[in-house]
Amino acid sequence: MTIFARVRLTPFLALAALAVSGCSASYQGASRENLPTTLPAAPEQVLPASAQQGVTEQAPIAELADSSWLDATAEATDIPRRVLAAYAGASLRVAQTYPECQLGWNTIAGIGAVETLHGTYRGASTSQDGNVTPQIFGPALDGSPGVMAVEDSDRGELDDDTEWDRAVGPLQFIPSTWDYIGQDGNADGKLDPHQIDDAALTTAIYLCQGQRDTSTDEGWQRGVLAYNRSVVYASQVASHAETYGQAAPPSAGTSPSP
Repeated sequence: MTIFARVRLTPFLALAALAVSGCSASYQGASRENLPTTLPAAPEQVLPASAQQGVTEQAPIAELADSSWLDATAEATDIPRRVLAAYAGASLRVAQTYPECQLGWNTIAGIGAVETLHGTYRGASTSQDGNVTPQIFGPALDGSPGVMAVEDSDRGELDDDTEWDRAVGPLQFIPSTWDYIGQDGNADGKLDPHQIDDAALTTAIYLCQGQRDTSTDEGWQRGVLAYNRSVVYASQVASHAETYGQAAPPSAGTSPSP
């Protein structure tokens, strides 16, 4: 028996978007009486076990985490193994390229849980090559009640909408954000928000911008609020990140507590 609670998650993208930050355009439509009003403390940031001594910038991130660790953690958390490999690899990559950030795989996983149920929203799944199908799109950001108006910025190339922007992919990036920060996590020479490695690495780098230290309350909160400016959102991400970090087997280590 694991300590992971198998609860039903609610993807934010399925609900109306109230706040648009750099990435996600999502909002939890719960009763306002039950909404948290205080930002959560930073969950402990957990690093996965690495498959190699040195993490090179050229290697696809899905190859970076230890295979046995992935097997055990996927079983303990119910996160699809291929998706978990992307989360874990992204945290290992930024541990090298942004060492001051101290970002754990569990925070990336917390965002993936809240955004699209780890790329499984409405029956989507992730293939072994990391492509999520059918592709996941958020609601049109068309200025309807409770929704910000964001006119088309990509001519529908990423979101199949030539009138309004939509958040796209398993980690729900707005096209304009993807345009300036999108990453090539699988080293295939393409930047694709619908590919889990590209999306996970982009999320990690986005959270680490500005020399943030995500092991501190302030650094973690600033990173997650830059992703989605919502106390409710931050609270749900923190809850899932804490649960995932506790459920995972012993690994490479954890970042210092703030």
